[in-house]
Amino acid sequence: MTPVAGAASRDDDDTLPGRIARTLVERIITGQLRPGERVGQDALAAEFGASHVPVREAFRRVEARGLLVSEPRKGVRVSALDEASVLEITRMRGALESLALRYAIPAMTADDIGLAQAAIQAGEQAKDMQQWEAANRAFHEALYRPCAMPRLLASIDMLHESRERYMHVTAACVDWDPGSQREHQQLLAAVSKRDIERACRLLEAHIAEAGEILVQGLEKWRATVAGAG
Repeated sequence: MTPVAGAASRDDDDTLPGRIARTLVERIITGQLRPGERVGQDALAAEFGASHVPVREAFRRVEARGLLVSEPRKGVRVSALDEASVLEITRMRGALESLALRYAIPAMTADDIGLAQAAIQAGEQAKDMQQWEAANRAFHEALYRPCAMPRLLASIDMLHESRERYMHVTAACVDWDPGSQREHQQLLAAVSKRDIERACRLLEAHIAEAGEILVQGLEKWRATVAGAG
């Protein structure tokens, strides 16, 4: 399986709970574990040759990322997909990525600009959603990572992680490159000119539009699932 761009791979915690958590995150994001599906402690403990203690710790970590839900007397399930979550993710991304970009632009180097431009080119050459999403993620990261604010960056990473789950689910229902490359070029031009206010406005609008497309895709996906049932 192709690793999920930027998701579990960012967590370098090599403890047993960390490895279990990474596995769960990737399986949820790629749809191997479906919304509402129960996740059993026994099966994971057996798979990793572990006791229930590290499995419960992994559950706690993944639940903190919004991907699992613990229900009294029902166990742990994969969290549902819903429009409200898409809107929350979108609004938080707009606020946090804009904040990161505001502090990143003064610190940005020619190499950072080059990484962003290379990501745009990779997106133009993408042959499927996974390739395009990897390029899209690389573009955004090239812009906001120079802010060098680790707590802020960790929060943004988790939002992208949640967003990627919706991208996988809706990939067959929407155009996964609806003008994003043009918007990326406009954003990069503003960044290259060190025009912080324009760059932040463009980024916020770009993220908001992407959120609307995900909501539409989720509605189409839900209708497809209902029709198949």
